[in-house]
Amino acid sequence: MRPQFFHKELASGKWQELSLAAQMANVGSEIERSIKWKNKDKPERSRLAFFRALELMDFTIGDKNNIDRLGELCRTREVLVDYFFSDNQYKSTDELWQKYFRAFTWKASLEAGK
Repeated sequence: MRPQFFHKELASGKWQELSLAAQMANVGSEIERSIKWKNKDKPERSRLAFFRALELMDFTIGDKNNIDRLGELCRTREVLVDYFFSDNQYKSTDELWQKYFRAFTWKASLEAGK
């Protein structure tokens, strides 16, 4: 049985065409949505946005172009799961995640000439 993806087109190989900055900016967009819905007391919407973010993180981790950043990417995924679904042992905050991903959004915008 074939796995079901939220981002079917990206799962088919389009994700690898994006730069690391663009990939992480897209992950960050889903994290922003998850935070927004969490703060509006919409846990199901927050959870779905987070699962979409995890899927994109997994695509990023699986992209052979990112092999030199594999440690950072895997640790980022670990700490995200800790924050949203565990005990938050790393003491993350909404603001920390917003700042982390904002840097990638900025870099992706520069790459795109915006």
